[in-house]
Amino acid sequence: MAQSNIKVAVQKFGNFLSSMVLPNISAFIAWGLITALFIPTGFLPNENLAKLVSPMVSYLLPLLIGYTGGKLVHDQRGGVVGAIATMGVIVGAPNVPMFLGAMIMGPFGGWVIKKFDRSIEGKIKAGFEMLVNNFSAGILGGLLAILSFLAIGPAVEVFTGWLVKGVDWLVATGLLPLTSIIIEPAKVLFLNNAINQGVLSPIGVEQARTAGKSLLFLLEANPGPGIGVLLAYCIFGKGTAKKTAPGAAIIQFFGGIHEIYFPYILMRPMLFIAVILGGMTGVFTLVLLGGGLLAPASPGSILAIMAVTPHHAGTYLANLAGVLAAGIVSFVVSSFILKTGKEQAEDIEEATRKMQEMKGKQSSVSNVLVANIGTMPEKVNKIVFACDAGMGSSAMGASLLRKKVKEAGLNISVTNTAISNLPADAQIVVTQEELTPRAQNKLPNAYHISVDNFLSSPEYDKLINQLKNPETAGLHEIVEDAEANVPDGGSHAEDSLLLEENIFLNQSFATKEEAIRFAGRALVNAGYVKESYIEAMIARDELTSTYMGNDVAIPHGTEDAKKDVLNSGFTVVQVPNGVDFDGQKVRLIFGIAGKDGTHLEILSGIAVTCSDMANIEKLVEAKSAREIVDILNDKELVHS
Repeated sequence: MAQSNIKVAVQKFGNFLSSMVLPNISAFIAWGLITALFIPTGFLPNENLAKLVSPMVSYLLPLLIGYTGGKLVHDQRGGVVGAIATMGVIVGAPNVPMFLGAMIMGPFGGWVIKKFDRSIEGKIKAGFEMLVNNFSAGILGGLLAILSFLAIGPAVEVFTGWLVKGVDWLVATGLLPLTSIIIEPAKVLFLNNAINQGVLSPIGVEQARTAGKSLLFLLEANPGPGIGVLLAYCIFGKGTAKKTAPGAAIIQFFGGIHEIYFPYILMRPMLFIAVILGGMTGVFTLVLLGGGLLAPASPGSILAIMAVTPHHAGTYLANLAGVLAAGIVSFVVSSFILKTGKEQAEDIEEATRKMQEMKGKQSSVSNVLVANIGTMPEKVNKIVFACDAGMGSSAMGASLLRKKVKEAGLNISVTNTAISNLPADAQIVVTQEELTPRAQNKLPNAYHISVDNFLSSPEYDKLINQLKNPETAGLHEIVEDAEANVPDGGSHAEDSLLLEENIFLNQSFATKEEAIRFAGRALVNAGYVKESYIEAMIARDELTSTYMGNDVAIPHGTEDAKKDVLNSGFTVVQVPNGVDFDGQKVRLIFGIAGKDGTHLEILSGIAVTCSDMANIEKLVEAKSAREIVDILNDKELVHS
């Protein structure tokens, strides 16, 4: 528990740092491009335009960070006071770009004016509000600027010098590649922002200002380790992990959204070794060949990296070699791990359960979309995707779901933002599982959903169905799944899809696997399926839980198991005391075998009937198989 709290605290701190930097990343890019173009060694050397470089890095960028940090704490007034305080550290230490100083004084200035405003709240006489507000911000900002000038700026300058010397020492001793041991796992565990925004970027800017480039900008942004893992999954992966890996690789490498490969790592924790070794190889190559960037590459796309690479053929070659070397090593190690690991059909949805095992967390189901807290609102108007900085995975997830919402004809706003900026009126908040606790703390009254695979767009249909049909979304989903598995030109149904001898009352099971096997055995004994269909039912539930809601589960086979179905039919298993299906209590189990489209009417009927808990109670309390059949007949579920 203590370790979890520490990790959340570090994530929160890193998120706050990145929330100051990332909204202003376009300014960093502008500075980097102006530098790349107009300095004496640039693409278009221009002595006059090159005069922009120094003022931008010395004044514009720190002031933007200081203002943003203050605004995060106390809105506009906090931003103004934070910028005034930042000016003090800029002038107090003119030889060093004051990014660290801005990250300190910006939020501190916002905090000071926030405390002052709270202390005088309700005590100002009418008509004097503007006077007090303006003078308080001016006086406090001025005092903080003086403090920054005399103490904070010089102190940060000394501290920055120590950090730069430390990095120089790591480079000189050849130990800089060892930083990948920390950085690569930190990326996957969402702890990288504290390292990247708090240390690497400020030092990198100072190095770029004095040396023309810094390889620190590539320690975390290098897409090589991630692309190596994804390419290995493309060739040696299994299941939906293999199917989704190519799309993930394109988004990660060219789009720069590294979060897309995190679930693939978490499915096979041994792959941490691959990204660490890949990262170390990339850093070693960059050090050896003299790679580096003019400014931060955000997002970490190969295109962004090339855009801020100094105009020098050797540096372009070095950076490309660093990415390529990291990718090759990561690919080779990942391939070995995937080929020699336990034989299994890897499903990207399993990342949630794997994450639970690693983190000791509990989740009710292993779906890609997992409800964590709250109740689905009756009328949804606003869905917000939130990630660490609000610019990467959340933007992609929001675009995918926005398309689904539009296609469904729903009038619902879908936006994305940083967790720290979650709007109070967000009704549904979608986050990566690691970040969900922070989102819950920020907006406890919203309905929270966790997402682990941003490419698995079919999974977004579950949420869409829930929005369109709150009571029967899960049940109708199985109908859609069955429709997709219907072969062309199927034969008509048998005379009866449900016989009394296939209804089992008052059953009890220790585990869901035991219950699924019982339902599968009943299908075999009834002549509906072959023996091998039972294992396919187990595999299907492992792929995505067959718990549908309202105490109902509908286990059935995988798509590949269609060949094992002899006749369409289903069995009903009554479990009055319930059996646990991934944290959910199931009292009714419908074992399904579908050979052609005739069973879809049955499934649709089940969906409608079981959406009413009164019908569930009747079925659970039934004392005979005939009574079950009569209840289902009343709902036009059984035809003979």
